Amino acid sequence: MIMKDYFTIDDKQRVRIEALEADYKALIETPDNCRPMIVIKAPQSAKVSWEEKLASPEVMLKDYLDSLRFNFELRDDSLPLVRVDFGTAIFASAFGCELYIPPNNLPACRSHSLKNSKDVYKLEQPGRLAGLFEKVEQFSEFYLKNLPEGFHIQHIDIQSAFNTAYLIRGNDIMTDFYDAPEDVEALLDVVTDYMIAQWPWIRSISTQKEGWFYDWGVMWKGAARLSNCCLHMISPQFYIDHIKSRDQRFLDAVGTGRMHYCGSHPEVMEELFTMPGVNGLDYDGNLHDLWKMSEWAPKGMPILDGIGDNEKDRAKLNRLMSGDVPKKRNIIYYVYSESQESGREIYEGLKKVLY
Repeated sequence: MIMKDYFTIDDKQRVRIEALEADYKALIETPDNCRPMIVIKAPQSAKVSWEEKLASPEVMLKDYLDSLRFNFELRDDSLPLVRVDFGTAIFASAFGCELYIPPNNLPACRSHSLKNSKDVYKLEQPGRLAGLFEKVEQFSEFYLKNLPEGFHIQHIDIQSAFNTAYLIRGNDIMTDFYDAPEDVEALLDVVTDYMIAQWPWIRSISTQKEGWFYDWGVMWKGAARLSNCCLHMISPQFYIDHIKSRDQRFLDAVGTGRMHYCGSHPEVMEELFTMPGVNGLDYDGNLHDLWKMSEWAPKGMPILDGIGDNEKDRAKLNRLMSGDVPKKRNIIYYVYSESQESGREIYEGLKKVLY
């Protein structure tokens, strides 16, 4: 099969996608007069395993393309995006962390490569193709050669310097903050330096618009998403004192971007809202109230609220469906549905109350 012909975008869809990209730009450029965006994530009817996808770039690319067919039929606000997906341990693997693949899942770290905090001063910056980056290049070359016209490649999962430092050092990094804070900062600097060094190549194997990038089916202002999935394990003050400056240095180097935050600390949220170059934020919708977030977030900053299928999320969705919607307009509603049928119902219901 010729992959370029596996999924074709006709002229009508191409015009619709151009209009969607203009709508995503409006979230930043005209926040008071934009429309909220709705992305529906519904399960596929026949999904291949991660073991199969990680073994073959063709299988991984086809699976991404297949997952988008529902969204094209629904005509929601998803953009035609695919990703070379090797999970959250890519940078850690380059620093020598041993990997394993849990059943039907992405690679994870089996071990931590920095056994003593003082060994950080012996660390050398890994090569461009260290660890999983060799597979990333192999898969990316296939994607770039075989990607159907009109689709875009999102950049790989970029974890923050602290997330990767945590994988490299393990739980001992928590006591290092007290016993050897200078070693923690040295490790954060080594990781940040490598992230910045890898960026020009990472950008070259993804597709972006000047000043904008694609991620999670959405278009964002800037260049990259930075994921802070481990900050809930440390105090907000540790983030301010040790980590924030590294996040800022990365964003400054690549050209601004969006932040992903899984935690609940309001002090950290306040820092993210005021950091130069943070143009968007997605967060754990179960830990933060959508209506309060819409009042708190800066007017010009789009936020993405995930709505899943648990009791709290269903209550939030029911509240929205009743017509009680936030005043903030530049919100991306990212809704997970249990089936394609329910996804259609949710999409039509949200359109009625949001527009």
